[in-house]
Order: sequence, then structure tokens, then C-alpha cells
Amino acid sequence: MSFDVHQLDAFVLVGSAVTLAAILAVRLSSRAGLPSLLIYLLMGVALGEAGLGIQFEDAEVAHALGFAALAVILAEGGLTTNWREARTSMRLGLSLATVGVAVSVGVVAVGAHFLLGLSWQVSVLLGAVCSPTDAAAVFSVLRVVPLSRRLIGSLEAESGLNDAPTVVLVTLVSTGAVASYGVVGTAAVIVGELALGLAVGLAIGFGGAWVMRRVALPSSGLYPLAVLCLTFLAYGATVGLHGSGFAAVYVAALVLGNADLPHRGTTRSFAEGIAWLAQIGLFVMLGLLLSPGRISLETVGLALVAGLLLTVVARPVSVLVSSVVQPMPWRELGFLSWAGLRGAVPIVLTTIPLSEGVPGAEGLFDIVFVMVIVYTLVTAPSLPLVARILKVTRRSEPRDLDLEAAPLERVQADLLQITVSPVSRLHGVEVGELRLPRGASVSMVIRDGETLVPERRTVLRHGDDLLVVTPRALREATEERLRVVSAHGRLARWQAD
Repeated sequence: MSFDVHQLDAFVLVGSAVTLAAILAVRLSSRAGLPSLLIYLLMGVALGEAGLGIQFEDAEVAHALGFAALAVILAEGGLTTNWREARTSMRLGLSLATVGVAVSVGVVAVGAHFLLGLSWQVSVLLGAVCSPTDAAAVFSVLRVVPLSRRLIGSLEAESGLNDAPTVVLVTLVSTGAVASYGVVGTAAVIVGELALGLAVGLAIGFGGAWVMRRVALPSSGLYPLAVLCLTFLAYGATVGLHGSGFAAVYVAALVLGNADLPHRGTTRSFAEGIAWLAQIGLFVMLGLLLSPGRISLETVGLALVAGLLLTVVARPVSVLVSSVVQPMPWRELGFLSWAGLRGAVPIVLTTIPLSEGVPGAEGLFDIVFVMVIVYTLVTAPSLPLVARILKVTRRSEPRDLDLEAAPLERVQADLLQITVSPVSRLHGVEVGELRLPRGASVSMVIRDGETLVPERRTVLRHGDDLLVVTPRALREATEERLRVVSAHGRLARWQAD
């Protein structure tokens, strides 16, 4: 018993120190334009057998913990996704997550077999684990790139939906079930599991929202816990029915995140914090699982060729084929092709063949690990430059108008906090010229640390913080009006749609 207590104390000490270091590293990675996953992975490697000597080689435990962390990350993604903005790109996002994944798997598998000499099973697994994009990796970089809603919605929908079919495919290939089902049978299994996940996610999402609106919990802190438990209920119930748990958890979270629930802001903040914790633990664990001694020049060479095949051939072709359902300008398609960042998802998926004992699974894990690090270093820092070159950035997006909201539950209203950024054309506009929807009003202006009760002739300035009260039914219209004026100034009435 004494040994167990000391072991627990050591775990708490190391775990808290690593978590604090990882949190502080977020600032460093954001300044460098790199996803924080790279720092977390390197932390795991430094703690592992090549560094402090912590031994971790249990692929089955890594598989279970990795899936649990991905479920948390997907739940946070669904809860924070704005359906009003994402629905316009949902067709393309769904196409990228299904048709695009299938095309990418085929291209990489054929190339890996004939160019790299890998067996067909390992080649298909390589294509499958590397095809899905990673939401955490994508949006840790895209936060600093002001893109159109259509591009952001496409990337967000793809990252949230493409894990589900890929997990099913990797599992079927790893267990050898593909040989029994055949191509048509495998496709039918994937579609069936996705459909079941979608149905259960929608049922629990809408049912949970109905219940949450009618219960009065004694503490606001219980609402985020209840919402997250509902998303995990969707995951567990779907897995128990042999469906896609990842599809269920994302869909349920998407419904709950866009429902009119009490304390939505608190719920989203809580989910974001839990997702960060899951990412940190996930990436550090995957770094521990790596054995640097196995990395050879041959492994690096295979990873570079596979990554090149994925980045310059498979990803552009998959984007082009997927765009048939929702055509886009070639500049936006080009950016989508370059923005297909891979993060924890490919590495987590390789734990499936590792736990199943697939021949060559260790080599596959090493190749994918090296490929993720190298090509994240190549593509992630270049995204802002690529966006400017392709001219897909937009100054009128929320980056120019920092907006936060807090609920006023008793009066069914929201309090919006808006910061007039240095590039916003709200500067010089009078409060009366905002022409907010009837019932919404600017209640306070904070300028240079002092509060002002605005009048119609009060002129807004760069750096001002505005507090706007709006009925919840008018919130979307109020936010849209503020964005339009921020983009076009006082002439927004004539220049904007």
C-alpha cells in the first residue's frame, strides 16, 4: 500500500508539472504558427525511454485512452460549432469526410504498395490512418488566419466528421474483416455504422436538449457536466449497438451546442478546457509510445515519400473530387488542399493495428509519427502565407470584430461584448448609425478604462469595448449587423447585402 501511495504522489507531481508546461507552451506555439501538438509529442518523447526512462508500450491501453480523448475533442468541436455558419458548407464537409477519404485512401494505398514496396494490408492502413484531418491541428493554426465562413465551415465539418468512417475502415482492415466482406460489403458496413451513429446522436441530442430546458439544476456548474455526459452517452450507446460512436458524439454535441440551453457560454468554456486537457494527455501519451531507437533512415525516407504522396497528390485529388457536390473557386480549393493538417488522429489510429498484432504495425506507427511531425512543420507555418497568396483571407470576418456573449437567463436575452479592433471600420461610426434590430441596444462603452453611457451621437473609436444587450431571438441578426458595419462602416446599409 505504501508503494502505491508513493507512486500516486509521483504521478500527480509529474502530471501536474507536464500539464502546466504544456499550457504555457500554447503561447509559444501560437506565436510560431505551429500546432501545440508538436510540443506535446516531443514532451512525451522526452519523458519516454529515450529521455527520463518512463516505459510505456501497451498498445491496447493507448488505443483505449486515445479513443476516449478523441471523443472528448469531438464533443468540444460539436459544442463550439456554429450551425448557422457551418450548414452552408456541410455538403462539401460531408463529401470530404466520406468520398474524399475514400479517394485519398485509394491513392496512398496504391502508391505505398508500388512505390514503397509495402504489403497491401499495410498500404491500405497507411492510406486510411493518414487520410482524416485533425480538428485540433487545423484550428490551432487557423485561429490566426481570417478566412471566409465557407472555408472555415468546410474544414470544421470535415475534421469533425471524417474520423468516424476512418475508424471503421481501419478496424475492418486490421482485423481482416475486409477480406470477408469484400469492397461492397465493407462500404455497406461503414454506411450502416455511420447511419446508426447519426440517428442515435440526433435522438440523444434533441432529447437531451428538451430535458435540459425543463430541469432547474441547483448550480450552473452542473449544466456543462450534464451536457458532456449526454455526448458521452451518445458515444457509449452507439458503440454498444455496433455503430459509429464518433459520429454519434459529434452530432449530439452539434445539436446540444446550438440548442437554446441555459448557460451555453459556461458549457462551451468548460468543454474547451476539458478538450485541451484531453489533447495534452493524448499527445504526451503518444510520444511515450514511440521508441526513438526504431527510427532509422529508411523509416524517415518512407515517411517523407508517403507524406509527399499524401500532400501533393492524394489530398488535392480528394478535394477536387469532393467539390463536385458543392463547387468552389479554384483558390479556395487550393487552400483546402494545403490545409489538410494531420495531428493526433493518424497516430491514434495506428494503435488499432498495433493492438491487433498486424504484421508491420510497429513500422507503420513509426512512419506515421515521423510523417505527422515533418509535414506539420512544413505546412502549418505556411498557411497564413498560402492564404494571402491565394487571396482567400477576408478582413470582414470575426477577427476584425472580437465578440463574446453571456446569457441573461431571466429575461431571455444575451449580453454581447464587442471589441473594436484596429482594423475595424466601426471606428468613427456613431451609435445611432449602427441601426441594430429593434429591441437591441448599446448599453455601455468602455474607453481607456472608463465607462460611458452612450447616446445616439456617441462616436466609436478603435479599442472601445461595447456592451450590447439583445433579445435572444435577435442575437444572430444583431451579430450580423455588427459584422457588416465593422466591414463597411457607416455605408454598410448600401454596400452590404
